[in-house]
Amino acid sequence: MRASQLARALSRVPPFPRPDPRWEQVLTPPGPAVELLLAADRFDPLAGRSVLDLGAGTGRLAIGAALLGAGPVVGVEIDPAAAELARSAARTAGVAVDLVVADVADYRAPADVVLLNPPFGAQRRHADRPFWDAAFALARRSAHGFALADSRTFIARRAVARGAHIIETRPVAWELERTFPHHTRNRVPIPVDRWAIETHGDR
Repeated sequence: MRASQLARALSRVPPFPRPDPRWEQVLTPPGPAVELLLAADRFDPLAGRSVLDLGAGTGRLAIGAALLGAGPVVGVEIDPAAAELARSAARTAGVAVDLVVADVADYRAPADVVLLNPPFGAQRRHADRPFWDAAFALARRSAHGFALADSRTFIARRAVARGAHIIETRPVAWELERTFPHHTRNRVPIPVDRWAIETHGDR
């Protein structure tokens, strides 16, 4: 699947109808989502591999992985309404994605590849840490995710502590769209990195 086709498919995934700032329910922009998925596919081809999307939201990364041939694909999402939207979006896209309603800190089933766009901690400091800890614990082969640029030291230290190998860290063009009432601008660029990490998990 070409990048342009993947971007069009992901752009059809619906937004959160009533985004909750507690959970930083902001959509992953299609451009960075495609970049992450294609990088994951380049480093560790997704076809036929199990994929876990931690904090799946309405399903963009999980659906994208399934479109690239991954399977089985599981999305873990704490918000039941968002999980139901992701199920519907997966059916519309014609792919199989199993959505599990759970806190990522409580989820225990590993997968070959873990994808994540965790909360960046705008509302609750260190909100991303349980997601990264789960990614290192559950990824049998690799983890691919987004983080604010000022999280580089934290993620690098976590990777070293887990015996993981950082394949790549790249800045991505990320614009935060106006989502919550306290947002005063339609779009705001924020410094976000894309990470690719080789990790063998805890299992």
